[in-house]
Amino acid sequence: MNIPHIPVLFNETLDSFGEIDTGYIIDCTTGYAGHSLGLITQNENIKLICNDQDDEALEFSKKRLEDFKDRVIFNKGNFEHVIDKFKEYDVRGLLADIGVSSLQLDKNERGFGFDGDRLDMRMDQNQSLDASIVVNTYSQAELERVFKEYGEVREYKKVASLIVNNRPFTSSKELAEFLSKKMYKGKIHPATLPFQGIRIEVNDELGVLERLFDSLEEAKLSNCIVSIISFHSLEDRIVKNYFKKWTKSCICPSEAFRCTCGNNHSLGKIITRKPIIPTKQEIKQNPRSRSSKLRIFKFD
Repeated sequence: MNIPHIPVLFNETLDSFGEIDTGYIIDCTTGYAGHSLGLITQNENIKLICNDQDDEALEFSKKRLEDFKDRVIFNKGNFEHVIDKFKEYDVRGLLADIGVSSLQLDKNERGFGFDGDRLDMRMDQNQSLDASIVVNTYSQAELERVFKEYGEVREYKKVASLIVNNRPFTSSKELAEFLSKKMYKGKIHPATLPFQGIRIEVNDELGVLERLFDSLEEAKLSNCIVSIISFHSLEDRIVKNYFKKWTKSCICPSEAFRCTCGNNHSLGKIITRKPIIPTKQEIKQNPRSRSSKLRIFKFD
């Protein structure tokens, strides 16, 4: 079986779940099942819930995990709903690798990469909003918001104006080549950050992540490890802030004269004071891992 994907921070991720010897671990973003296969092999007594919103990824993973089918539940859906769906299960661990998978990046028809045949970028092929709609129908003000807030593009007004005045664009390749000609060429491709903004808008990636955390907070899972791999500062900031929030014992307003909340609201502890990042060796073997960060939290 040809495996076209290298899971990032593989050993570090497996280590984070090493002590779990019962119950279920949820892999929110199963992809090609790289992490899932490692977990179910390492943790011999656990079961897996393999979630993904990509049909192609799930079909591939079912074949790859065929030998463990009695220990795996496959679920198609956005990971923002996974806790609500499986809250009655004994969930002892949750993994979310929230980057774009190689499956999506490497297939030109999916339109994530700079050589894409289409303007698509949908992680779930059944949803209606795609990159073509964002690029070709959004107003200039809406595009400025996307590039500023989600792409962190310094010249967000210029990019939005260029697109509005030169559209329609029919493929990711066409858009990438256009931006490459019109924008300053620094260390990264001029289309990198605009593409990030479009992709986040299409898939509501930050909103989905926040809703996953809200559902975790509401579920009050006991003795559960949460490991999150992020790939850019916007995602990492959300992870960091939620983990910090969950450690607070006192939730009284900062201006309160004294504590009246009971000072017993801490949900657990942060395992990683600083994020775990890939080694130089891993980055050399898998350049796509270079921006990844792993943060780990344990619910009491």
